[in-house]
Amino acid sequence: MAFCQNQAQRQGFAEAEPQDPLLWLRLIRSRRVGPASFHKLLAEHGDVEAALAALPQVARAAGVENYALCPIEVVRHEWATGRALGAQLLLWGQAGYPLPLMDLPDAPPVLWGQGDVGLLARPMVALVGARNASSLGLRMTRRLALGLAEAGQVVVSGLARGIDAEAHQAALQGGTVAVQAGGVDVIYPQENAALAGEIARAGCLLSEQPMGLAPQARHFPQRNRIVSGLARAVVVVEAAARSGSLLTARNALDQGREVLAVPGHPFDARAAGCNILLRDGATLVRSASDVLEAIGLRGQFRAQAPQPPVAVVDLPGPVPQRRPLAEIASVHTQILERLGPSPLAEDQLIRDLDLPAGGLASALMALELEGRISRHAGGLLSLRG
Repeated sequence: MAFCQNQAQRQGFAEAEPQDPLLWLRLIRSRRVGPASFHKLLAEHGDVEAALAALPQVARAAGVENYALCPIEVVRHEWATGRALGAQLLLWGQAGYPLPLMDLPDAPPVLWGQGDVGLLARPMVALVGARNASSLGLRMTRRLALGLAEAGQVVVSGLARGIDAEAHQAALQGGTVAVQAGGVDVIYPQENAALAGEIARAGCLLSEQPMGLAPQARHFPQRNRIVSGLARAVVVVEAAARSGSLLTARNALDQGREVLAVPGHPFDARAAGCNILLRDGATLVRSASDVLEAIGLRGQFRAQAPQPPVAVVDLPGPVPQRRPLAEIASVHTQILERLGPSPLAEDQLIRDLDLPAGGLASALMALELEGRISRHAGGLLSLRG
């Protein structure tokens, strides 16, 4: 993997200076200091302590009066919170910091890692995609994650619902890294709290944000640059034409990473972003072997890992029970989110949703009568165009 020309200078500087994590935290948590300005201050003043001393004067020169550094009490609280959580603070250029991030001009100066931070030293591939993923998209993600994990690749993603969550879950046994938009101790979305707990035990949760920070909209693009920066390649499974996943792919291109995409049906909005990437030269992905070949590991893929056991479907009782309208609407929404223009087998839909077959049959009938889905020969279903 290529590194920027001044990486060796940066790494040599970081290894030479005293490793005081509180100073690093205080500088990056001070007002108006971001990753790029942090590195500029280091380059201009030689070390973190000198950069902190010069910062108020730098701020005044920029027209900011009465500038104050981040209070040391705030920094100490963050440090104590992280250590109590069992998280490890990784400083840019020093032991344990992920080398792939070292060549980024806006590399995170500090990272909190919870779990197995040793995974950050292994080769990684990012799997990203739509939150409202289709059934086919989830199945493809599962197969890619299992195949990549079997070939020794750590799967990195952003812990979002849909494609991200499926990638993490499938890769848990082989190694997965979840990059969070908020603090490493703040799980978003909350529906992935159980998954995040599993990742903290068997994988690695990672964030550049302070402990306790709830993510805001501006934090997600910042997270995405870390997802792509960690990886040797970014695979987009499903993505709308305007989506965070597409921005992650653009980041990857700017960072010199491989960009790959799974093709989708032209009528499915969730495939529009992938098809745009393919039109613009991204590598087409049909299986994990395509990904491995793109990153120069052809022949290392042995066989597709076994699929998880199929969930047992409860049989309906002899007398159907009347269900609340909210529950019916929820089932309809789940069905419509899983289906796309490409036909899907009804029994596969039942397994994906893990719902009683009888209740699902009535919901499918209602949606068919409303003209929202179509039935095809062979027990196949699709969204009606």
